Amino acid sequence: MANLLLCDDQPEIVDALEIYLKPEGYTICKAYDGIQALQILKSQPIDLVLLDIMMPHMDGMTTLSKIREFSNIPVVFLSAKGEDSDKVLGLNVGADDYITKPFNPTEVIARVRSQLRRYQQLGGQVQQSHVLQAGPILIDDHAKTVTVDGEAISLTPVEYGVLLYLIQNKGIVCSSKAIYEAVWDEEAYNVDRTIAVHIRHLREKIEIDPSEPRYLKVVWGHGYILEG
Repeated sequence: MANLLLCDDQPEIVDALEIYLKPEGYTICKAYDGIQALQILKSQPIDLVLLDIMMPHMDGMTTLSKIREFSNIPVVFLSAKGEDSDKVLGLNVGADDYITKPFNPTEVIARVRSQLRRYQQLGGQVQQSHVLQAGPILIDDHAKTVTVDGEAISLTPVEYGVLLYLIQNKGIVCSSKAIYEAVWDEEAYNVDRTIAVHIRHLREKIEIDPSEPRYLKVVWGHGYILEG
């Protein structure tokens, strides 16, 4: 059966959706904002997302635009807004369907079944690739190779780990603490300067002009972001 990701900043709505959908045989994953949803999508197989629009930290529209950078899985918007203009906007940014709150459980189940059936018939259900890309930067995580504009570059294991983490979270601001704990696999204490050094070395290898980076950027006071 399919794996569903339910994302809404109101836990009671997520729990209600789980009550409706779990008896249908679906495996349920839960998120409460767009950032959590993206992290789940990049770490495990998901077949369909039910996504709220109005959420803190990262709204549904922004979340969907980032999902579409790496996945074509069905995304169904959930929103209290029922105006046609909002529906059109949601579909234009890549949503597959739109359900207005408060919703009918039978309708939710029917729309989920419909979208999954269509997706599977079109052959869209493809496992996530081990090849990750941000602009001209390409990582093959099976071969542990990195290329920029088709040219191979040599990274230390730590530099590779930092770049892999950032490309897996492309478009998301990652704190020094989060990067350190993901790469070093230990709790982080006063690691800002350590991460800054590795970021500088990475820029020297992947950027045309490290002093004016186009891809690996700092967000002052928050961390680093890999764009592309």
